[in-house]
Amino acid sequence: MEEILDREVFQRRLQMLILACFAGCALVLAAIGIYGVLSYLVNWRTREIGVRTTLGAGRSEILASVVGQGLALAACGIAIGLTGALALTRLMSHLLFGVTAADLATFTAGPVLFLAIGLLASYIPARRATLVDPVLVLRNE
Repeated sequence: MEEILDREVFQRRLQMLILACFAGCALVLAAIGIYGVLSYLVNWRTREIGVRTTLGAGRSEILASVVGQGLALAACGIAIGLTGALALTRLMSHLLFGVTAADLATFTAGPVLFLAIGLLASYIPARRATLVDPVLVLRNE
């Protein structure tokens, strides 16, 4: 009986395995993209960060400001992605086994993961920008 069941669901398991591989690749590409965009935005604001540091803003204030803006961008992206995902899961519902199209665990784990990626992707460049000497930044501009 197990052999018959394995033969019957082999095609769908293969489809889900391929879909999982593509989803993993999409996750890696999304993480790289989020980091790249946020790093670019922080580098673009390096002069502003230098001026704010020169005028007396603390590193923690600047770090909180930059990370907050990065998380706001990530939250907007997550909201758009969740909306699209909820719409598209109806098309894939025939491929799902044992879960609903709007599975709560999936729709919670994904946004939490991307929010963590957004936090890390905005923290690393912001931390690097706060360590730059403001005199050198202003002199180069």
